[in-house]
Amino acid sequence: MTRFVVFLRAINVGGHNVVKDKLQEAFVSMGFQDVSTYKQSGNLILEADFADAEAVRKQVNEKLPKLLGFEAAGFVRTISQLKKILELDPFKGSPKEGASFLVTFLSKAPAQFPIKLPLIIPHSTAELISVVGTEVFSVTRGYGDGGKPNPFLESKLKTQATTRNLNIIREIVERFQETNGK
Repeated sequence: MTRFVVFLRAINVGGHNVVKDKLQEAFVSMGFQDVSTYKQSGNLILEADFADAEAVRKQVNEKLPKLLGFEAAGFVRTISQLKKILELDPFKGSPKEGASFLVTFLSKAPAQFPIKLPLIIPHSTAELISVVGTEVFSVTRGYGDGGKPNPFLESKLKTQATTRNLNIIREIVERFQETNGK
């Protein structure tokens, strides 16, 4: 069994599309085991009897909108992949006071990253600082700017994205770490 984390886009945002119980039922009906949400209904942890994150992503993105009745994109990572994000330490050297450290998951890695980094997103405190594969790392220093990277990156990269605070990723890894490293 491999443990996966599915970060859902547009679920439980500002109190909209809160479907925690429906989500758990939907994922169980897709054949996943030990399905639970973490902190928000848009963070799901589950197990599958196969180890292919891309297969999980395809299944989720194909079936979930039909089961929920609205569009909901899933971004799938293994616990091991999330551990590697933490090990990168992309925010090393950034002042911590008053900062929120964010990871934006992209649906696909851009062939070429068209944004010169670092870059402060216009009309915000959100600063994009680096990109590695399908993850973009940013820092915010103001209330309410945590949602800024998503629409900015989606419009510039022409791809779907979802953003999570690094603390949530760290908590998920600590809580659901697997000894086999998957």
